[in-house]
Amino acid sequence: MNSSYWLIALAVFLVIEIATLGLTTIWFAGGALIAFLLSLVTDNFILEFSAFIIVSLVLLFFTRPIAQRFFNKQRVKTNYESLIGRHGKVIEKVDNFNNSGQVTINGQEWTARALNNQNIIEQGKRVIIKDIAGVKLIVEEVEDL
Repeated sequence: MNSSYWLIALAVFLVIEIATLGLTTIWFAGGALIAFLLSLVTDNFILEFSAFIIVSLVLLFFTRPIAQRFFNKQRVKTNYESLIGRHGKVIEKVDNFNNSGQVTINGQEWTARALNNQNIIEQGKRVIIKDIAGVKLIVEEVEDL
């Protein structure tokens, strides 16, 4: 096979990798590089393609976990985790027995339940988010100063 095809494949894989920065095609770029080098010394397409597949898979399975540990060191806090400890305002009475309750935080409305099942938190009260269960905030009333 013509060497330029493997060189084009290498370039395409590198461009995709640079565009995504997600360790998605770099393994295939390595395989294309080896296939390109082989194509310079042989015209055996089966050998070139086999080397491409084998090298790509070896790189994928053996170096990907190492690369992910190296590049993904920081854990990004998700949106819901950032809500814990913040204050909100009750816009609909929070009553666990009646499955009701809404609070606003930064202009967003959330379904809320009281931390203690016996507590009923009236509309207009301030609350602090203690936890999140599914899509519901678990809140506790904050005493006004």
